[in-house]
Amino acid sequence: MSSLKDRLFMLAQYVLPHHLLSRLAGCIAECRWTWFKNPLIKWFVKSYQVNMSEARESNPTAFANFNDFFTRELKPDARSFVEQTGSIACPVDGAISQIGDIEAGRIFQAKGHEFSTYDLLGGSLELEKEFAGGKFTTIYLSPKDYHRIHMPISGTLRKMIYVPGRLFSVSPLTASRVPSLFSRNERAVAIFDTEYGPMAMVLVGAMIVASIETVWAGLVTPPKRQRQTLNYQTPIHLEKGDEMGRFKLGSTVILLFGKDAMNWEQALCADQPVRMGQLLGTSAT
Repeated sequence: MSSLKDRLFMLAQYVLPHHLLSRLAGCIAECRWTWFKNPLIKWFVKSYQVNMSEARESNPTAFANFNDFFTRELKPDARSFVEQTGSIACPVDGAISQIGDIEAGRIFQAKGHEFSTYDLLGGSLELEKEFAGGKFTTIYLSPKDYHRIHMPISGTLRKMIYVPGRLFSVSPLTASRVPSLFSRNERAVAIFDTEYGPMAMVLVGAMIVASIETVWAGLVTPPKRQRQTLNYQTPIHLEKGDEMGRFKLGSTVILLFGKDAMNWEQALCADQPVRMGQLLGTSAT
């Protein structure tokens, strides 16, 4: 039975002005006043037990603002990417929300909830067909996690779709309560061509996420929040392990592969912590 606190939190998800709160959070996160940003960052590190020893800059007060701290770099040796032939690496630090097969064009969200690949990918029948019968995993980034996103395998960017939407929280609680959560939230869909076929990396926005950025386009979220599709004629190729994007105040990444392209590691399951670079799956060929 849900607690009063949980019920009030869920009610707030529907009545709060998501985008206004996110803009305000963005302004706060960009503040450079030392008397404000230093206590804020120190409080965050302590409250969420952020491991600063693995950051390239370990001093919390050395960052220009909260966003710089939140998107901090890791030390070069803090993570290593699996190198075995056919391996697919985890693109982020976080925890697996769900992992499995795309069945009849549907992706499992939580008990009693699922959403369509068609909706997730911005209403594209072409893309829905490319990933029919394929594989998916949803990885949640908590506040304490490293918030840069890296390539799980090498790939060439084909297109990016910005899909406007709500900004519900993407916490495990809301994932279990809000129908079609990830296909309702604002998101950036990046489609890559890889040696294992098409790969989709879906960067999902969330409550108070100030912005989503990619290394090729910078800030993704357009001011008018209208659906946009960008096709890339000039190749943008990223190698396995390269940074491809980042969240300013974290969220969720959904990774999709086509049918018979790959298999997830059998040991992986829902709610399991993962680290960027570890073995996530292997090619089926």
